[in-house]
Amino acid sequence: MRFAKGHGTGNDFVILPDPDGTLPLTPALVAALCDRRRGIGADGVLRVVRSAAHPEAEASAAGAEWFMDYWNADGSQSEMCGNGVRVYARYLAEAGLVDPEGSFDLVTRAGVVPVTMGEEITAGMPVPRVYVQSEADSFGASFIGTAVDVGNPHLVCAVDEPTLEGLDLTRAPAVDPLIFPAGVNIEFAAAGPAPTGSDLYRRMRVYERGSGETQSCGSGACAVAAVALYHAGLDSGVVVIDLPGGRLTVTSTPTECLLRGPAVVVAHGDVDAQAIRQLAPTYS
Repeated sequence: MRFAKGHGTGNDFVILPDPDGTLPLTPALVAALCDRRRGIGADGVLRVVRSAAHPEAEASAAGAEWFMDYWNADGSQSEMCGNGVRVYARYLAEAGLVDPEGSFDLVTRAGVVPVTMGEEITAGMPVPRVYVQSEADSFGASFIGTAVDVGNPHLVCAVDEPTLEGLDLTRAPAVDPLIFPAGVNIEFAAAGPAPTGSDLYRRMRVYERGSGETQSCGSGACAVAAVALYHAGLDSGVVVIDLPGGRLTVTSTPTECLLRGPAVVVAHGDVDAQAIRQLAPTYS
């Protein structure tokens, strides 16, 4: 089974080329591939499949050739992944499937995402919707947060720098299941001086549903930017966000949310499909 490995600011993915949609992908197989000791290791799997070959893409494809079939490390599926979009796009460009300097539309479970290629890649993300206050509980500490929909669910909790540094994210913070019945990505964000050319700055860490703490989360960066702008009384602006894996820039208006950052494909190879399938029942 062919694979590639890529990352966007440290948020890493196993990339499976499957243009005709023939790979029998299952939650257990995905979890086995993402196992960092017995599989390849990743925060998730990106299956590269044509929209016409995947039933979830057909209704929203609108002429877009490629569908991002994204799976979390635990084998669950997700609607959107901002870093995944950029890594998927980089793979397509390096495989000669799209213009490496052009623009194209990519289908996701959260809708069609416009992508602009370059040294860094820009993805037109779903416009974040800030909708309710809630809280997250972690190791006895309670954090007030703001719920945000970016095509997938987020809870953004403002903290100070010492709290951000000291957070223990080895297990999922508890949240209100009535507000987040399908789980939620939880971002903790601390403010700082805005770099030249930007309006606001945040440093963040994230616990992603289905993956644990990751080095970066693109849709989470968009959620953090939306909350930062909201609390600053701004309906538009540029927010620079530093994560453990690197820097992302979010440019937001009432009708558009652009996520810009690096994306790298670091390896290509073959995985022993029989060995992975033998491991997969461990995760069933």
